Amino acid sequence: MREITYAQAGLEAVQEEMRRDGKVFYMSTDAILPLVKEFGEERMRATPIAESCMTGMSIGAAGSGFRPICDWRQVTFCFVAMDQIVNQAAKITYMFGGQQKFPILFRAAVGGGGRLAAQHSQSPYSMFMNMSGLKIILPSTPRDLKGLLKSAIRDNNPVISFEGNRMLAMKGEVPDAGADEVIPIGKAEVKRQGKDVTVVALAWAVHETLAAAETLAKEGISVEVVDPRTIAPLDAETIRASVRKTGRLVIADEAGPVCGASAEIATLATEDPATFKALKAPVKRVCALFVPIPYSPGLEDHVFPDRHKIADGIRAVVKG
Repeated sequence: MREITYAQAGLEAVQEEMRRDGKVFYMSTDAILPLVKEFGEERMRATPIAESCMTGMSIGAAGSGFRPICDWRQVTFCFVAMDQIVNQAAKITYMFGGQQKFPILFRAAVGGGGRLAAQHSQSPYSMFMNMSGLKIILPSTPRDLKGLLKSAIRDNNPVISFEGNRMLAMKGEVPDAGADEVIPIGKAEVKRQGKDVTVVALAWAVHETLAAAETLAKEGISVEVVDPRTIAPLDAETIRASVRKTGRLVIADEAGPVCGASAEIATLATEDPATFKALKAPVKRVCALFVPIPYSPGLEDHVFPDRHKIADGIRAVVKG
């Protein structure tokens, strides 16, 4: 094991998979210089600022036997390619009757913390959860990012990787280069064991929740932290098993609450009879406010959940 950043873990995953499979190539509006140096300009394609075109090219390339990686950079930029994503990538395997596979990895940065204002601080992953035919990963650590990206590149279906802006420089333990650790898509991880309350936390909120759990342990509150890691499909059984154990559920998410991943996770618990029966308190969500993200640092911090708001939410559920 060694410590590397979230961004470096993502780069390593791509490098290792491009070495492993000559059909993998990368497209981005910004050239990734280490990829250019190792693989040349044919496999690291620096494209014009035309995400609609990039996305369409990825679908065609995948249908022709390649494994494209299409890097939208900030998630904001993929909105101009919604027709290709929603009407083509998400449905094309079904419309071909499964006779042709379309292995595509889409990458996008999400979330706030960078003081990038309303357009570049969004976490709209629930929009894509609504589309059957897409797999979605939301890694919270360098190790999870590397392992899940490797799975996504090898998958025969379109996968979107949403990667938190706040975590790009964050360091964490990752197996040595070449270890080929592959983390399966659709498997959650319990990041911290606890007995009083389950917090299902997404992406950056995982780290804020773990910090809140340390504070609450001093108050005698034992918090279990579950990281879904994949939000399409969601690992319903791991989430339900944790809630049945603790009897309480809080969901922490940097995205807004309306029609969000947090609502889907709450429903997984409350629709299941055994899990619902185990609940000792109403489910609570700690999410961003339902507003455009402000540019002002003070206002941006007010909009997003943090360890203090998550701790308050947990206290309300445990003591309410």
